Amino acid sequence: MAEEDRSRPTLEINRLKFTYPGIDGHPPPGSAPLIDDLSLTLFPGDRCLLVGSNGAGKTTILKIIGGKHLVEQDMVRVLGRSAFHDTSLTASGDLSYLGGEWRREVAFAGFEIPIQMDVSAEKMIYGVAGINPQRRDELIKVLGVDLSWRMHKSSDGQRRRVQICMGLLKPFKVLLLDEITVDLDVLARADLLRFLKKECEQRGSTIIYATHIFDGLEDWPSHIVYVAHGKLQLAMPINKIKEISNLSLMRTVESWLRKERDEERKRRKERKASGLPEYEKRVEGSRVIGDPAGRVLNNGWAAGRLNSTIAGEENFVLSSNRVLR
Repeated sequence: MAEEDRSRPTLEINRLKFTYPGIDGHPPPGSAPLIDDLSLTLFPGDRCLLVGSNGAGKTTILKIIGGKHLVEQDMVRVLGRSAFHDTSLTASGDLSYLGGEWRREVAFAGFEIPIQMDVSAEKMIYGVAGINPQRRDELIKVLGVDLSWRMHKSSDGQRRRVQICMGLLKPFKVLLLDEITVDLDVLARADLLRFLKKECEQRGSTIIYATHIFDGLEDWPSHIVYVAHGKLQLAMPINKIKEISNLSLMRTVESWLRKERDEERKRRKERKASGLPEYEKRVEGSRVIGDPAGRVLNNGWAAGRLNSTIAGEENFVLSSNRVLR
């Protein structure tokens, strides 16, 4: 990549604010934003490690960047375009999102059921058209994929390798990884991280990697971004973090999370002592999480489920601010 191209941001987040919509498609009145006033700029070649506690908003941030949630066009720009409004970003492979496992939903049977088709890894990988054969062969070697694997007989880690391989077949400019290496063994993870680092250094790709596993990451990222409660707490090059902390990367992140947890416990204790609700209201999906009254914003039934979302009740309808049975 030319030097002048590396001076142009690949990702620009400008005061991002996001709340999951209710049943009417709008944020419930009075709901606190899940992501609030978050700004970040990354350039070609940057390898950003996104860290934070469970529920901090990491997955939501990655999905917004990946164009899976609607926000104002000026809030998130990927390669100068809005990922949600310009679908050519993902269709071309320039923007790639890898997160979660291959799963499906079966009506009245269950949610998040692993996909276990009786198909070989070779048929799946070679079935992707328009792929550079050299890149395909390199990824198969890096991830240690056995083309004879059958998806209905393979392990979680083997299916994950095939998933990653297929997700990286097209050369990307921006790659979003959400806990994608959780099922990989030590060798596969190390080889994958080495491949991704080479992609950034040689092709000027930008990667955001959200993970809780820090083995082998000491010298991998160029930047660290730490979020808590949906807000940016720190965004800094790894070299500067090493200058101010003599701890390892894992111990440094651990110290941030422990401080955050201690502060949260202190806030809960103070709120309880003052008679306020122990948890602040936070909207997730169509429900208000942490609301002692257990209010819902739909008719009390979760999509596709046979059981009510209100414990101990059969069916509710929200009408004119009154719950009718």
